Amino acid sequence: MDGSRIGTRDASSPFVDFDRASWAELGRNTPLPLTADELDQILSLGDEVDLDEVREVYLPLSRLLTLHVQEGGRLYRAYRTFLGATVARTPFVIGVAGSVSVGKSTTARLLRLLLARWPQHPRVELVTTDGFLLPNAELARRGLMARKGFPESYDRRALLRFVTEVKAGQAEVRAPVYSHLVYDIVPGERLTVRRPDILLLEGLNVLQPAPPGQTALAVSDFIDFSVYVDAATEDIRRWYVDRFRRLRETAFRNPESYFRRYAELPEPEAIARAENIWVQINEPNLEHNIMPTRGRASLVLRKGPDHSVSGIRLRKV
Repeated sequence: MDGSRIGTRDASSPFVDFDRASWAELGRNTPLPLTADELDQILSLGDEVDLDEVREVYLPLSRLLTLHVQEGGRLYRAYRTFLGATVARTPFVIGVAGSVSVGKSTTARLLRLLLARWPQHPRVELVTTDGFLLPNAELARRGLMARKGFPESYDRRALLRFVTEVKAGQAEVRAPVYSHLVYDIVPGERLTVRRPDILLLEGLNVLQPAPPGQTALAVSDFIDFSVYVDAATEDIRRWYVDRFRRLRETAFRNPESYFRRYAELPEPEAIARAENIWVQINEPNLEHNIMPTRGRASLVLRKGPDHSVSGIRLRKV
């Protein structure tokens, strides 16, 4: 295939840039193992992904990821021969990062489904880093409730320990569970990961390096391939407010919802509150903590104002 059709290659850049049409060519003639009903079941509120986008964007991505997993398998077999050892291969870890409301959760769930349907690696698990947020009571004790989602609001040691144990090949590794309904960790509930072929790790800060001045390992050190879901900040803000408005009519009306009080406010007041949350919490976190990790990603999915992927940036190998 002509290189000009494959992507824009800049000799001074470590990335190759694709428009959507040229990226879609990479998945041509690959059957789509997904129905419209299955897609509807995994979409997050506000995400606008249809089967055409799955076929043109996510199917080629799942094919690329499969190639990486297969190459990792060949390297593992070479290591095993070289070392004369019979240590089992560890899971291939894929990080999915990006802002609140940008669609990273849908991306992670979609990749999980597609990857599990490639015959080479049927065991695919998904863990979100929300489960490693500190409980609300602890956040309140530390004065961090207004910084929930910032790096300091997570139990970073527990998250690092979880990923380390996964990459150590432990038979069972457990992760805490987070409830978006009650906006808190679920006491006593755990998700168990049992040595999958692939682990998808989705969260705001999965690509962050170790904190400044520290030489310790970071979660990103154990990620084999990473995807950053990107969009213009103003578009993400609009999506966040639109989702907040729709949640007022749905989940917020649940009596158990942490945000029940917003469902009872007049709409102008509720929307003003959503705008304030964005300006005070989500936008600073995006600009200071999340967006700076974009350059560390193996691949960037760039979304346009309509929430659809318009371009892809892939790190050269």
